[in-house]
Amino acid sequence: MSERVDIGERTIMADRATTYRALTTPESLLEWLPPEGMTGRFEHFSLEGYQLVLTYGEAGHGKSSEDTDVVKAEFTELVPEQRVVQRIVFESDDPTFAGVMTMRWSLSDAPEGTLVTIRAEDVPPGISQSDHEAGLASSLANLAAHLEERSGRFPTGSP
Repeated sequence: MSERVDIGERTIMADRATTYRALTTPESLLEWLPPEGMTGRFEHFSLEGYQLVLTYGEAGHGKSSEDTDVVKAEFTELVPEQRVVQRIVFESDDPTFAGVMTMRWSLSDAPEGTLVTIRAEDVPPGISQSDHEAGLASSLANLAAHLEERSGRFPTGSP
């Protein structure tokens, strides 16, 4: 695997407990995790792991099939209000898109709420760094909108 690390970061206007729940409950994950232009559904979910099928709005972009990406995740570390670590397995016939990636979601206090940092390690080489970082930013923006809308707090600045 590569030694590449992709990073995304955003301050979310919600407390750490609320943010942690959004990272570990299936209903919340389905609302915010799929990047823009994609939808998701779980084939199964538990706090041990899950299988998520992401479907593109347009055919021809999928890595697992014509229009889907299938992701299998195992939670390897859950520290309430601090950290979620996942081992992600990508299914693909193309070896440049297949592989195992580690995603570390860290939560820390920020003046406006919670600083969420995503660190993706061993990203499959077929996933371009710029596309992946854009996807991370999109998911973080979705997370912010999901939590800030529920709390009635809306961002006043940029991510």
